[in-house]
Amino acid sequence: MAFFRVERATPLAPDEAWRRLTDWERHGRAVPLTRVTVSGTPLYGEGTVFTARSGVGPLAFDDPMEVTVWQPPDADGRRGLCRLVKRGSAVTGWAEIEVHARGRGSRVIWREELRVRGLPRFVDPVLARAASWLFGREADALLASR
Repeated sequence: MAFFRVERATPLAPDEAWRRLTDWERHGRAVPLTRVTVSGTPLYGEGTVFTARSGVGPLAFDDPMEVTVWQPPDADGRRGLCRLVKRGSAVTGWAEIEVHARGRGSRVIWREELRVRGLPRFVDPVLARAASWLFGREADALLASR
């Protein structure tokens, strides 16, 4: 499995950084050629299921995910933690998004372990570097836009 970690500092308050990073449909606007749909209820929180569809035409694939941990940051300074489990036929693994208070802003840590079916394991380091770059750009876009 390819593992990567992205860390960002932002002037946003923890609750605002959390809101932006866990607005699942917004992820589709931050990543080219991707659309995210949330199915069922709840729309946010443990048990939420959503699918990111990436690609074009016959080269597109679905990446369904389920939120298995949902602990928003609180006013007392407790970190926020969201864990996603990838349940797709093409991509499996997990992701965690943490939001910590840092001065007047926040520190965000995005960790992910993913496996793309059909890719040999020796490609994992390249996949990890590419995913780190892509998800770093995604985190930047989500935290920067209004």
